[in-house]
Amino acid sequence: MPERLGDGPIRQEYRAAMNAIAQGLDKILNGEAKGDERKTGFVLLVFPFGEAGQKNRCNFISNGADRRDVVTVMREMIARFEGQPELTGRA
Repeated sequence: MPERLGDGPIRQEYRAAMNAIAQGLDKILNGEAKGDERKTGFVLLVFPFGEAGQKNRCNFISNGADRRDVVTVMREMIARFEGQPELTGRA
């Protein structure tokens, strides 16, 4: 069965950098707050340039966002990018 977006692990060449960026960004946005005390969520997307159509995928990491919320946010962003009217969602 082929991998779906987000089903595979972060590509090894990105793992350490993405974890460091996520930890630093979470600290900048949320200070010392942890878990439900945090006020700001984020998703970092990392992908190789110039390899469209090849068997590469977008790697992502968040500071604990629920995957369903991430999907909702992405759908809302795509709708805005495409000029569609505002949608409502959970995120």
